[in-house]
Amino acid sequence: MTRDTESGSAPKPAAPADAKTVAKTATKPAKKLSAAETARGIRGGSKPAPKHIHNTPQPKRTTPLTPAELALGWAHSARFFTTAAQLHQLPFNELPEVAFVGRSNAGKSTAINTLAQQRQLAYASKKPGRTQHINLFQLGPMDAPNMLWADLPGYGYAAVERAAKQRWQEVMARYLEQRRSLSGVVQMIDSRHGFTELDKQLLEFVGPRVQTGEVKLLVLLTKADKLNRKESAESLRKAQEVLAELGTDDSDISITLFSALKKLGVGDVAETLQGWAATPEEAAQAADNARAAPREPLTAREAPDEDDEYDMDDPDSRED
Repeated sequence: MTRDTESGSAPKPAAPADAKTVAKTATKPAKKLSAAETARGIRGGSKPAPKHIHNTPQPKRTTPLTPAELALGWAHSARFFTTAAQLHQLPFNELPEVAFVGRSNAGKSTAINTLAQQRQLAYASKKPGRTQHINLFQLGPMDAPNMLWADLPGYGYAAVERAAKQRWQEVMARYLEQRRSLSGVVQMIDSRHGFTELDKQLLEFVGPRVQTGEVKLLVLLTKADKLNRKESAESLRKAQEVLAELGTDDSDISITLFSALKKLGVGDVAETLQGWAATPEEAAQAADNARAAPREPLTAREAPDEDDEYDMDDPDSRED
């Protein structure tokens, strides 16, 4: 027993607790918690303890972006520019214009959306041939774009009236043969089926300009994830045989396997297309000329209906 340091006397022993008080305290039931209090961890009306947030620092990237990553960043800048139902409705353009063409079930819209990493840049429909407009998209800086993408209607659809089909074949032929700003064509070919007669017919329209080097050609063998290694090699070989007929000393022709689902070839294609874009000086000059020249009001495209909702996780859910 210790002594009180001030008085020097021993502390008084505590009075014994009343037996009834002890018994009452021992048998007093604990407060029943409500479901909300239990979930929040609150007892007796006390406030919940603040959560401790662990801020784990993200490791800083020490390596520069690859050319493919930079190109994909550029492709992501794609935005709608205008739409046209007739060639004369297309605006005058000094920038490189790249046309995306393909059969209505070759995955054209899927490829455009995958390259741009956007869900509905290019509308895709369950109804082949529904889209009968040429849609233009700008890429690059907002104040000085350096390229246009032209999404042409899918061809070869059987559900469209013959007259409409014939009209659009003529429009596409004239576009490929005469559009002055056309500098490149990206043709989608289903890797499982190869070039069809319609695919070869389209090449005949643009072939002379490809052979002179005026228009570059990039062929994407789409849906390549559905092929094994042997089938992929055979698909490439057959496509190269078809394209060999267009090859000249001046032509610029490329071919690659492509899969929107597995992202096969996506970075390489974006890098190729960025290489076709205008230089910053050319883009700035084109922007100045466009601002100075009067032009017709641009046309807004129609909003997609329920059939045009695109699912990036299921690229084969659409036809165009």
